[in-house]
This record gives sequence, C-alpha cells and structure tokens, in this order.
Amino acid sequence: MDGLAVTGALLVLVIVTLGMGVKTVPQGYKHIVQRLGKYHGTLNPGLNFIIPYVDQVAYKITTKDIVLDIPSQEVITEDNAVIIANAVAYINIVSPEKAVYGVEDYNIAIQNLVQTALRSIVGEMSLDSALSSRDQIKAKLKAAISDDIADWGITLKTVEIQDINPSPTMQRAMEEQAAAERQRRAAVTKAEGEKQAAILEAEGRLEASRRDAQAEVVLAKASGTAIELVSSAVKGDELPVLYMLGEKYTEALKELSASGNAKTVVLPADLPQAVRGILNKV
Repeated sequence: MDGLAVTGALLVLVIVTLGMGVKTVPQGYKHIVQRLGKYHGTLNPGLNFIIPYVDQVAYKITTKDIVLDIPSQEVITEDNAVIIANAVAYINIVSPEKAVYGVEDYNIAIQNLVQTALRSIVGEMSLDSALSSRDQIKAKLKAAISDDIADWGITLKTVEIQDINPSPTMQRAMEEQAAAERQRRAAVTKAEGEKQAAILEAEGRLEASRRDAQAEVVLAKASGTAIELVSSAVKGDELPVLYMLGEKYTEALKELSASGNAKTVVLPADLPQAVRGILNKV
C-alpha cells in the first residue's frame, strides 16, 4: 500500500514537473524567462519548453500596439499664453527584454517623455502658431522621443495631439480682445461713413454755389444784352423804356402788397413821373 502511494506521488510530481516545463505562448505575446533570477531567454508564440524549477516566466509582454493616453497639462507658449494640451501615443514593443529590464515602468516613462517634449516644443511657439500647427508639433514630438524610447526596445508608431486649446482664463481674455477689436472696427467704419457724408455734403454745397454763380453771370449777361437791345430799339425815345420800367414797378408793388408782412401799400399818384424819376436816378 505504501509503495503504491509513493508511486502515485512520484507520478503526480512527474506530471506537474512536465507541466511546468511546457509553456504555450499565445499569438501577440512574448514571455521573458529568467533562470535563477537572471534573464535567460524570450519565448515566442507557440509551444516552448523550459527547465522546471530552474527557469521561470518572469514577464508576459504584448507585442501588439499599445495606446497610451497622455494626460492634459498646462503649457506656456513663447508669448506667455497658457494653453491646455494632451495627446495619445501608439507604441510597439520590439525587444521585450529591453522594455522590462531597461526601465522600471515604460508606460509612465513614455508618458513623462511626451509631456516634457510637448512643453518644450510649444514653449518655442507663439499662441497663434501653437493653435494652428498640430502637424508640426506632432512631427517634432515624434522626432524628439523616438530615439529615447528606442533604447528600451520600443518603437513609437505615431503620436497625435488630441486637444490643444487656450486655458479658460486665456479664452476669456481672447474673447474680450476680439470684442474690443470688433468695437474698434465698428467705430472706425462709422467715423469713415460720417467723414464721407460730410465730404459729399460740402461738395454738394460747393457745386451748388458754383452753379448759382454761373447762373448769376448768365443772367447779368442776359440783362446787359437786353438793355443793349432795348437801347438800340428805342433810339432816344423814353416812352418804351418808361413802359417797361412801369411794368416792372407795378409787378414789384403787386408782390409787395401780397406779402404777409405788408400792412399798407401807398401807390404814387403820378406813376409815370415816379418811373421817370427812377430812370433819371439810374
């Protein structure tokens, strides 16, 4: 009975030992094997064998792309504007042994590298340039950290800038600046409109005055011509002249009497003599 128990125990021990020596690695992973606490080898996907009790799988590393979220952080631009920026990085582990032995925690290490490089790159740019140059920031960011993480056996596939926006305080300042600029432009436009209106009004008055003066000249010339024609026609006879002046005199008295301010109109008793007196004074 004792012999049977010992045999069973040995059989179980053999089965367990064989199970410990056979390792199956799934596709997309690699296992790091340590022998007596020291790196011994890397198991690739598929069936693998190790020495039980001597070798052990210390790390199981994925070879698929890893997505790392880079937390948001405040970044100060060259012109002292504060913006909020975050990113996402896609990495791939090509040398698992370097990744696990080269750095304590490669995820945190890469996050810190991206954040530091992002602050450095944006710090050399103005606010307007930083807000409109995502592709440029992305290219510089990738170039800045690719060599560093290559020493850890990790490849940076790409890094994308998710958000890059002014801080809330900066946004309020920009909105106030934009509103002030719009008000300034409105005031300039209004002043320009008033200036053009005043210029046009003055030009209108000038043109009207010029035309009035031309009209006065034309009327004076016409009056002179008329007088010359009348003088030539009467040939020393005053009767036609008296008739014309009398007609004008009568029309003037008629308009005077029709005026609202006229209270009393006195007509000369001897109208021809009055006209003749005017003619003698001319």
